[in-house]
Amino acid sequence: MSEARYQAHLTISWDRLHRDVRTLCHRLLETHEEPFKGIVAITRGGLIPAALVARELNIRLIDTVCIKSYDHMDQGGLDVLKGVDHDGQGWLLIDDLVDTGNTARAVRDMLPNALFTTVYAKPEGKALVDLSVVDVEQATWIQFPWDMALSYIEPLAAQRGSSESS
Repeated sequence: MSEARYQAHLTISWDRLHRDVRTLCHRLLETHEEPFKGIVAITRGGLIPAALVARELNIRLIDTVCIKSYDHMDQGGLDVLKGVDHDGQGWLLIDDLVDTGNTARAVRDMLPNALFTTVYAKPEGKALVDLSVVDVEQATWIQFPWDMALSYIEPLAAQRGSSESS
């Protein structure tokens, strides 16, 4: 798969990400009375949502499942770099996004008893997670804040070569 499959872009700001993760936390608190043993974050995208969830739910134990499936916008095969030594019973599994479901299927096999949550979900993978917050069209590339940088943009007049101001 390549960037040709994306017809739209969605830019997520730090503020929006934080709001969406807090919404996820509210839903978790509404539906789960028992505390979780810990969090398993799917790296790299799940690291920041996992840290925010850990703070909001007062969870101190965080582990990772490390899987590589993307090279920028190109999705390839799965490369499991690190797993865990349990089946997920009592654990909260967190990722930023479920897209095609390739990574989700692999992680479900590793942790069949974890509660699998994502902040953002696309239709092809949504059925593989237990809880998600924001639905996104399949053909949309999500630009996460950790992949962006602030930079100076010249005023439009300067871009046209005009030094006059209106």
